[in-house]
Amino acid sequence: MNTGDDHHLVSELAEAVAASKPVALATVVATKRSVPRRAGTKMLIYGDGTISGTVGGGDMESRVIEAARESMRDGKTQMLSYSLLEPSRGDPGVCGGEVQIYLEPYMPAHTIFVIGAGHVGRAVVDLAHWLGYRTVITDDREDMVSEQHLPNADVRLRGSVVEALAKEEVTENTSVILVSRSTDIDADAIPRLLDTPAMYIGVMGSRRRWMTVRDEILAKGIDEQELDRIHQPIGVELGAETLEEIAVSILAQVIQVIRTGTSGEDHQA
Repeated sequence: MNTGDDHHLVSELAEAVAASKPVALATVVATKRSVPRRAGTKMLIYGDGTISGTVGGGDMESRVIEAARESMRDGKTQMLSYSLLEPSRGDPGVCGGEVQIYLEPYMPAHTIFVIGAGHVGRAVVDLAHWLGYRTVITDDREDMVSEQHLPNADVRLRGSVVEALAKEEVTENTSVILVSRSTDIDADAIPRLLDTPAMYIGVMGSRRRWMTVRDEILAKGIDEQELDRIHQPIGVELGAETLEEIAVSILAQVIQVIRTGTSGEDHQA
């Protein structure tokens, strides 16, 4: 890879980090004998598995992509070593050489996007801030979305969910917590959220309330299978009673999803 390509990838990496997109940088750091790419070659791997650049293609590159996605899940760097000799014994190539590739994950702070600035929403923002997450909250009640009411919110958005989503992009590095005061707000927001790559979407409310929202959503033509992405009832079962305990229940489930990719069996907070 030439210097111009390297500069392009470095610029692209900076743009991804600035946009809060999870990305990993793979760099060929050492080679022996015949290999597809020389030392210094770089490749970017995004959270959804798409790439920019190449470290040689084929099975080896597929393994690098999978390892990069693992690094983005746990935030740890990796040194990968491959022999490109005998595919019959599991080697990812036949070039005849050896290659070492260093993986560096660049993980912006995960965003907790809260819809609803009532008591629960505020408690979630306060705890999420303490945990080190980037916090965003929106509500259509202007008096609820103030610095005085929400001192620990990094971003406070006033207006409808539609307006909030136009200002704040929901990425694969975002968890959305819907704790609104109205089934109408939920029914309007959920189809729009399902169109995003959000890592987590949780909706608070009783089973009866959820069935009302669910029926409204299905009446809009949303495929019922899409609702499988929704965590409802929200949170893990802790026997939570106070606002702070409910926030712990909700964010415990979010952390499970971030760290393991699954939340197990969902429970009502």
